[in-house]
Amino acid sequence: MKSLEDLKKLRDQALKNMEMRYQVGGTRIQVGMGTCGIAAGARPVLNKFVEEIAKQNLKNVGITQVGCMGECAFEPIIEIVEQDGTSTIYARVNERMVHEIIEEHIMGGKRIQKYLLSAIKR
Repeated sequence: MKSLEDLKKLRDQALKNMEMRYQVGGTRIQVGMGTCGIAAGARPVLNKFVEEIAKQNLKNVGITQVGCMGECAFEPIIEIVEQDGTSTIYARVNERMVHEIIEEHIMGGKRIQKYLLSAIKR
């Protein structure tokens, strides 16, 4: 950081990321951050979602962390809750999958069948 302007830019970016976590309405992405989720890599997944949402400038998408999702063997798990209450659960999510989930599901409205918890549990 070399100037007050750099500090202001950093502050503005931090505020934008915080707003994303407390957004009401629209689509909500919940990342399981229980002990098992964190151990399986949920924190980098959460950070990648925050980065991608900001990069795509998605205003109607919020992200939050939740506790244990109850399926430890399939962590990291994320749940996408649409504004109408429809819920989709993706399992064994990694950073490489985040962009695809944002593009296909969040922006395109298509669930990615191969990543669904129900498909993986079979």
